[in-house]
This record gives sequence, structure tokens and C-alpha cells, in this order.
Amino acid sequence: MARKVLILAGTKKGTFILESDASRRSWELRGPFCDTWPINHVIADPKTGTIYAGGGNEWFGPAVWKSTDQGKTWTHSSEGLAYKEGEEPVKAVWSLAIGPGGLYAGVEPAGLFHSADGGQTWTHIEGLSNHPSRQDWHPGGGGLILHSLVLHPEDDKQIWVGISSAGVFYTADGGETWQPRNKGTRADYLPEDQRYPELGQCVHSLVMAPGMPNRLYQQNHCGMYRSENGGQQWESIEAGLPSSFGFPAAAHPRDPDSLFLLPLNGDIAGRYMPDGKAAVWRTRDSGGTWQALRDGLPQTNAFFGVLRQALTTDSLEPAGVYFGTGGGALFASADEGDSWNCLSDYLPAIHSVETVVLDA
Repeated sequence: MARKVLILAGTKKGTFILESDASRRSWELRGPFCDTWPINHVIADPKTGTIYAGGGNEWFGPAVWKSTDQGKTWTHSSEGLAYKEGEEPVKAVWSLAIGPGGLYAGVEPAGLFHSADGGQTWTHIEGLSNHPSRQDWHPGGGGLILHSLVLHPEDDKQIWVGISSAGVFYTADGGETWQPRNKGTRADYLPEDQRYPELGQCVHSLVMAPGMPNRLYQQNHCGMYRSENGGQQWESIEAGLPSSFGFPAAAHPRDPDSLFLLPLNGDIAGRYMPDGKAAVWRTRDSGGTWQALRDGLPQTNAFFGVLRQALTTDSLEPAGVYFGTGGGALFASADEGDSWNCLSDYLPAIHSVETVVLDA
């Protein structure tokens, strides 16, 4: 059966969709959607094709948009996306995830919400916000946001989240209780004798290896890490990279040893491509060695950044890899990063990039 690929881009001015067939040689751009609201994350349910877009700000409020016809029409709901009266209000939705337990949304200020009806209504998972350490969570440069949502593929009780700047937290009981899982990750901005705290690290991205739910990869403000036990212990895998600093990480759809990164030149050095030369870095041995992939990417004056959710893969063979820049350029590779093309130059600032493969 013929298949098609959708690239889902969340931007400063709405959602954009690019569509191609399985060859991924030419793309049709549609949008902007979602009334040009600022959209932080767009995902799709591969089983139904339903698209969800989370975003908002202090002016619009938070909401999750929904399209059941691949972007032709949209509705949105914020029912239940609120903290109790008297608490700091929810400003925006920052991350979305679909799993066995339904639809989840991470928000700012950091918190987690669940929907059992496809985004129509939302329930606050209070166990995370009630964690004893909550008063010690401090905002990163982008605010106090829950930006990474990792769901166990088979057990709806197991969830990992990444919060800037509080660290990684894990629940085994559906969100009633949570444990910090940051052992082994540095916090270079703390005094030397406090570099490995229980929590307070600035995690930037958290992804799960395919077929290995206990293997997690983490791009941190202070290093790149792998865990083989669900985050109970982290090991550095940054040797061979041009920088220990970056935002996004993307797992291969089938190979648990393959991972893609976009290191930047440093947290106080500009936060752009090292030496102004764009590269996606790939490992085939779970971080033991790294290779820079540059063919087709700009190698002069590439002073752009890539945000934490703006790098992804697709599920085809060979896997496609995609990333979007803060300047609105969208790049794609149909051969696992060996070669690249620019699909669009002038989108609004790109906050997130995801894909879905559907029957045509």
C-alpha cells in the first residue's frame, strides 16, 4: 500500500505541514494553521492520523489544537488545562505525547496533564506538582517548563519527564509518586563540590531507545548522557563531540544504538553551529563514537540554533532525519543523515519538528 510522510512543524506563528510520498523527493507545504498561535509542539497519532498541536502564551492562554483530517480543519480545547485557583496560571503547553494511557501535555510552569478523550478535557496529574522538591525548582532560560515527555510503550504507569531546570523525574504508578533520576549528570553552574546534586540539573532533551525502554539518552545543558536502567544512573557519552552543549536529540526508529544530535558551540559562546558550519552528529554504537554529517548543510556563516524539540526521525527505511532552525529553515535527509536538502527557507522560528507515516 502506498504511504505518505507528514512533517509537522510547530512555529512561532502556527503549525505548518509538509507532505511527501515515501520517496521523500518532493514536498508540499501547507499552513499556517492554528490561527497562527505560537505552537511549541505538534505530534500525530500514527494509528488514526489525528494531529495535536500544543501551544499558547500569556496572552492567548494554553490550548491543545486537534485535526482529524490531516490539517484541513482544526478545533482546540483548554478545558481542565489549569492549576487550582490562587496558583500561578498555566501559560502554555510545551510538550505532547501519546501512549497506552492516552494523551499527555507538559506545561509551563512545569506540570503534567492527562486527557482520556483525545484532548477535549484535561486532568492535572498533581503528584508531580506536589513533589517535595517543587519549591526548589528554578526556571531555565526558557522558563520553568516540562518539555520532555517519555512514555513507556507498553506500561501506561511508567512516565519520564524532563524539566528545566529541575531535572529528570520518573513515575512507576501513573503519576501518583515521582522520583528524581539525575544521578551522574553534572550541573557545571553550581559550586564544584555540588556539581552532582539529586535534582536541579538543566535537562534539555530526553529520548528513549527503540525496543529498549530502559535505555534513555539525555542532552543536558552540561553534557550528553546515556542510561541503561531507566535513568537510575547516567553515563557521559560526550567524548568525540565538538561541544558538551546542545538542545535536541533524536532516536533512530529501529536501532537502539543509533542517535542523532545537533551540538551547539556553547551556552555562553553564542549557541550556534560550531565554527559556523552546520552538522548533525550521529552515533551507531550508543555514544561510543560520533560522526559529523555535513553533506548538503551550509558550511559557511551558519550561525543558527536548533531548539530542543526541533530534531526528529521518521519510521521509513532508511530512516529520514529532519531539523528546523530558529531562523525558519527546515532541513531533511532521506538517508539517515548522509545527505541533506533544505525544504523551506523562510518559515517562522521553528519550535518543534515531528513526523508521521500514514497510508496514502
